[in-house]
Amino acid sequence: MTPKAAATVPPSDLGSYQHAVRLVLTHDVITATRPRPGTLDQVLRWADQMTADFRELLGYTLIATTRQVRLSRRLDSLDPTQSAVFSARSGKPFDRRRLSYLCLVLASFQRSRVEISLADLVRGFTPGANAIDGLGFDPTVTAHKAAVVDVLDWLADRGALRLSDGSLESWAADAERGDALYDIDHDICATLFRPARPVQHLTSAAGLLDSTFVSAKRTAQREAAAQRAARALLEHPVVYYAQVEPEIAEALRQPGVAEDLARLTGLAAERRAEGIMLADAGGRFTDRPFPGRGGAVNRAAGLLLAKIADLIEDPDETLAVLPVPGEAEDQRDLLARIDSALPAAGVVQELAWSAPAEDSNEAERSMVRAPVQPLAAPFLEHGRLRAMIDELYAELGPDSFTITWKHDPLGLLAAALSLLADLRLIRLVPGGVLVLPAAARYRNIKLALPVRHADGQLALEFS
Repeated sequence: MTPKAAATVPPSDLGSYQHAVRLVLTHDVITATRPRPGTLDQVLRWADQMTADFRELLGYTLIATTRQVRLSRRLDSLDPTQSAVFSARSGKPFDRRRLSYLCLVLASFQRSRVEISLADLVRGFTPGANAIDGLGFDPTVTAHKAAVVDVLDWLADRGALRLSDGSLESWAADAERGDALYDIDHDICATLFRPARPVQHLTSAAGLLDSTFVSAKRTAQREAAAQRAARALLEHPVVYYAQVEPEIAEALRQPGVAEDLARLTGLAAERRAEGIMLADAGGRFTDRPFPGRGGAVNRAAGLLLAKIADLIEDPDETLAVLPVPGEAEDQRDLLARIDSALPAAGVVQELAWSAPAEDSNEAERSMVRAPVQPLAAPFLEHGRLRAMIDELYAELGPDSFTITWKHDPLGLLAAALSLLADLRLIRLVPGGVLVLPAAARYRNIKLALPVRHADGQLALEFS
């Protein structure tokens, strides 16, 4: 089968092309200085071919100019990890205050202005912030000023703002006397904020999602299903067939989608009976490398998987096997929680977009396949997991888990389980966790003795 991806790229240049694709997929915006000088030129060399590949394989739109590159994605679902792009320089994710301030700051920019002082910017967005119950802005409140600092740093990192005079730090220290002057790049601002639909016309967060493509033509149905399958495989660590719509599972089982993505990205497709994933052996195409040597949480998660594997494979142990809640159920719950915070007024009802009907017409019903056997997984209760982390602390010593966690084994356990859940290796459920099939991929992680680094800090490594 002839691959669709990189059709015009010579074999000798395929590695360079795949590197450019990975750069676009792993950076929200690429400029002359972000993520580093020279990256923009590497990407622009392949802009035409990437534009075609992203459009045909994934339904994505590549926005490429001589000054910036950004990939506009189509969302089929929401998940909490999508907010990771919004974080402070310290790595701490934006809270709701920072996200709100970011939107208000962007909304305050006027095309007629090419520069703005920090004092004017704050005066511009303060009325909007104070008009929102529970938000507000008070320059005498340190937490409020810290949120503004994080937002402006985020915009400056992406080139939307450029400091030309003054100091943000001086304003944070004394809002009355300190000030800063910023140049505004309106093109980058417009690129950063590209909602699928006008936000003020939404009655549900589901309106931001890509509607299911419905057509009476089987060819169009297959093409739409292939694109959705490709997006699922690219955006998630692993796709379980029983957790997605039957037409997506069918598209992933057939040759074509996974092979095209492997050629596009340079990753390897791993197929198992329960699902499929794109494996990144080099660790250059992920926001959550695992397993890895970076941080106690990552290492503790790997050690827990090793203990869980030993428990599952122990012939003297009998674990309960429970059905894994479906992704559609998770999506409904997440959308309901988001929608609970939507304002009741201000929506233009005659133009509003809301969640699509679940059973809309005959063409969509014709795509429904036979029911799929639900995914089931071994269940481990919290008591066993707490015993495992206690065993690790006893075996290796508290100092092996760094100063941050040496006195907080339960906190480390919670952080490690959260990481494993984000990677779709376990599923958090009331009372414990369900161990998903992909966790078996790491059952041979071996524990090495702690090693002491040059700074005297003990750390764990994997052999």
